[in-house]
Amino acid sequence: MQIKLSPQRRDMPLELSRSGDTLTINGEAFDFTPLPEGATLPQDAITGDWFAGPVERIGGELHLTLALPHGANAPHETLFPAPITLTGDGPVALPPYEVETRL
Repeated sequence: MQIKLSPQRRDMPLELSRSGDTLTINGEAFDFTPLPEGATLPQDAITGDWFAGPVERIGGELHLTLALPHGANAPHETLFPAPITLTGDGPVALPPYEVETRL
């Protein structure tokens, strides 16, 4: 699974996990198993507002873009995230929501 991230200022962090062709976003499961090879599922056909583009199956692999929420003090790696390649199941490591400031 190939995931591109689109940084957006939001008040809710993102929790992401994968199980096969199912992506769970903040507790809501999105199962893309039925998406055939070469097909594209448009963004507006997917419920929720975490998807920032279509979902495609290319070479047997899912390709998608997700909104990456961040706080007011987000670090560089969150504002300019690298794409993520998932090869296994489980929780997905994401860039930090924001940097904690000390007083």
